[in-house]
Amino acid sequence: MTTQEYGRREEKMITIAVPGEVWALEGLFVGGEGDAPAGAVIAPPHPLYGGSMDSPVVTELGWALSRTGHATVRFNWRGVGASGGEASGEPADAEADYAAALACLEETAPGPLVAAGYSFGAVAAIRVAARSPRVGRLLLVAPPPALLDAGALEGFAGRALAIVGDADAFAPLPELGARFADPERRTLEVIPGADHFFMAGLADVSRLAREWLEAGSWP
Repeated sequence: MTTQEYGRREEKMITIAVPGEVWALEGLFVGGEGDAPAGAVIAPPHPLYGGSMDSPVVTELGWALSRTGHATVRFNWRGVGASGGEASGEPADAEADYAAALACLEETAPGPLVAAGYSFGAVAAIRVAARSPRVGRLLLVAPPPALLDAGALEGFAGRALAIVGDADAFAPLPELGARFADPERRTLEVIPGADHFFMAGLADVSRLAREWLEAGSWP
């Protein structure tokens, strides 16, 4: 097992069991701070369009969460990297993969949990968080409104942050803003000049996530 420094802690390769499957997902785990650390699962973008846990946006989210003391799990969807199975991009498969990663994290992070994701991964995070009592926050980057389950987002009782670029054609501000119109529980942060891929504004993703995580109380 190879490890490397990730902030002040080590990043470790892990395998994540998926119920009912003979294969496992590839993941990266970083331990949290304290005796009962909070935790977060970070999902990558669409597996059929190059989405992996090595995405710069996913890495930025991992950095922000690690800096705020969270234990984190990043993972590859089935059929991506060293993960078993066949890549499909089907919502049901994404939910099963995300739920498996969350169950893995729950074994080592006894504190409250954050469900995080980028693009397609953000949509999976919402759906799994809606039925996971321990998840108190959603941290979403560029969630495409066309894929969002409005009922799942509205039914999530915790706090949620969405980060989006003002030039994002896949997550247009008017549609996304309508989903985040609740000032008590929903926050929408806009990065000027950024599109869906954050070739510009990448550092702002980490900064905004970290500021939001450090502000306010759970949930």
